[in-house]
Amino acid sequence: MKKNTTFHNLFQKIVSEDEVNVIQDAIGYKDTARKLTVHTLIHYLTCAAMNEFKSYRECADVGDKHGLPKVDHSTISKKAGHVDYKIMKELFHLVVSKCNRITRRVLKISKELLLVDSITITVGKSRLPWALYHGERAGIKLHVSYTPLTEMPLQVVETTGLIHDGPIGEQLVDSRFIMVEDRAYFKIKRIDQFTEDQQKFVIRIKENVEIFRP
Repeated sequence: MKKNTTFHNLFQKIVSEDEVNVIQDAIGYKDTARKLTVHTLIHYLTCAAMNEFKSYRECADVGDKHGLPKVDHSTISKKAGHVDYKIMKELFHLVVSKCNRITRRVLKISKELLLVDSITITVGKSRLPWALYHGERAGIKLHVSYTPLTEMPLQVVETTGLIHDGPIGEQLVDSRFIMVEDRAYFKIKRIDQFTEDQQKFVIRIKENVEIFRP
């Protein structure tokens, strides 16, 4: 395989090792590894996602061809299982904030749209015993606010799969935007609050609700 370090070099410009270290310190995670640091692991995982590697073994086999240090697949697996997920979450928000600043454009309406929705990801219950969903499945739910102009998420809140969308939607409200939401987020008191706060919104109402205009 021809050596290709383009992605490795690009990622270095997006997320620096110093930024990763700052996040680790804030969370309280101490990285004692010399070769496979958290920063290097992130390079491996993002490279694997981009190239659709099928396993940690494949990552280890071809990692050096992408500018990554040569490590054993079991080392990658252990490291990935040990690193606090909060580090990945904070890095995600860091990358999103950078991309939003770079790609933000001007709308011809009073405010930009902010789309809010959720997705549930399920696995066998033995994988996530703390997040039981239905039957033999476990699940986590990602509640996402998304800006169409930047084509990027603005905020992500993670919960277990059985948490209702409505209450979490409150955390995603942003007065800088026009909120666009499905009926799962509809609640009369919430609409009244939007009106009082002059929060612009577009929301699909529930089928058993009727609107009367005076």
